[in-house]
Amino acid sequence: MANGFPLENCRAVITGASSGLGAEFARQLAAQAESLVLVARRAEALAEVKKSMEGQKARIWCCVADLATDAGRAALLAFLDVNGLKTDLLVNNAGMGDYGSFASAGMEKTRAQIELNITALTMLTQALLPRLEKPAGVLNVSSLAGTLPMPDLAVYAASKAYVTSFSEALAVELAPHGVTVTCVCPGPTPTNFSKTARRADGADTNREGQGLLRIPPSQVVGEALRALAGGRSCVYPGTGVAIASRVFRLIPRGLLRLLLRRRHAKDS
Repeated sequence: MANGFPLENCRAVITGASSGLGAEFARQLAAQAESLVLVARRAEALAEVKKSMEGQKARIWCCVADLATDAGRAALLAFLDVNGLKTDLLVNNAGMGDYGSFASAGMEKTRAQIELNITALTMLTQALLPRLEKPAGVLNVSSLAGTLPMPDLAVYAASKAYVTSFSEALAVELAPHGVTVTCVCPGPTPTNFSKTARRADGADTNREGQGLLRIPPSQVVGEALRALAGGRSCVYPGTGVAIASRVFRLIPRGLLRLLLRRRHAKDS
């Protein structure tokens, strides 16, 4: 286990901070951080999150940027430079999904998932690494979905498998250089994810069994921050999710595909 990242007086950049887990990361860090830079596309939502933390220790900055684009990532770097903001913690939370078959998915939404879940996280991490003051931390939000090939959520699950693998590799690479990398892989969590992932026809995903795994955003974020502080490279928050992740990894792939085919056939 690597040395952990000290959260007290940290200076964090949090992506996807306008709602859900990103907003919760901001709220839980606000009492102990020196500064927080909240990044998202929606200015009004960011302002509401900032307002909810009035009176907390951290000084709050809001940066409106679409991190799925080169221009958006450049805008964030410029924002840090113009305001003279230093950072030692990057929370890569921004992400999106898409419920439904891959064949029927809109190409723009498919591209957007890849650009946000993979490209933005990767390129922003690479851009900020030289700027992170040591000791530093990188906290990437993945998903339990990354442990499975998931029909009707194929691109999202595959993108999160990338995030988990990428994070664990970086945890090994960067530990000798004073950078702690932690990946959090939550299961079902009540956020706006489902609303944005649902298609125009209202199609949803099979939620059978999710009730056993569902935990609130506050618990996800709390466990993620404790894992970062403790130097853990990967955490599956909640007892049910932790057990499920082990089971999914142990099931032979042939049996797993059979079970997924049966589940998918039942939904079709």
